[in-house]
Amino acid sequence: SGGHYRPPHCFARYKSAILVAYRNQEKYLRHLLYYIHPFLQRQQLSYTIYLIQQVGTGSFNRAKLLNVGVREAMKDEEWDCLVLHDVDLVPENDYNLYICDEYYPKHMASAMDKFQYTLPYKSFFGGVSALTPEHYMKINGFPNTYWGDGGENDDIATRIHLAGMKIVRTSPRLGRYRVMDYSEETETQEPWRRPPSRHNTRKTWKADGMNTLQFRLLSRTKHPLYTKITVD
Repeated sequence: SGGHYRPPHCFARYKSAILVAYRNQEKYLRHLLYYIHPFLQRQQLSYTIYLIQQVGTGSFNRAKLLNVGVREAMKDEEWDCLVLHDVDLVPENDYNLYICDEYYPKHMASAMDKFQYTLPYKSFFGGVSALTPEHYMKINGFPNTYWGDGGENDDIATRIHLAGMKIVRTSPRLGRYRVMDYSEETETQEPWRRPPSRHNTRKTWKADGMNTLQFRLLSRTKHPLYTKITVD
């Protein structure tokens, strides 16, 4: 219930909140839930899956939704790890542990099939990442001002460095992910490129994030496989 699980026969060493920013991607969500629950249970984690849904028809704001998810999830439990997960990614290797690095934010999706199992560029921080609540607050969370696609991942990577930390990556052997419904067609039409930054992160990161987060909580409901947080 509510996407919460703890191992029945042992005491879990780690508690991880899995946060998924979401809007109208039902097919992806079904696939993700089908694969991710057994995957996490084999790792014997205590976890909850949170779906943070944005209402309305305006531009999607993934980064702000993840800020909302962190704030709401932290009301439930003192999580060891916040795993920020795109809805269309499925992990391929059970040894890719959904736990945090003790010292630094961890980029987990280090090898996606979409990018021929390599990073599209050096500072890439998209897909799936894991931060402790302390890491998250240290970078003031994610920016709230990125509407539409792209850009926020580079902002976050910059925040990590500005906060005196570095990004650690899961080895490409373990951090392999399948991108659901990925078609070669889109790749030929528009090869992957780094989105141009519209923000001066160095100037804005302390004033745009968890400390300025505003939203309206519309509902919070427990579904059989996830907790759904709907916000405006």
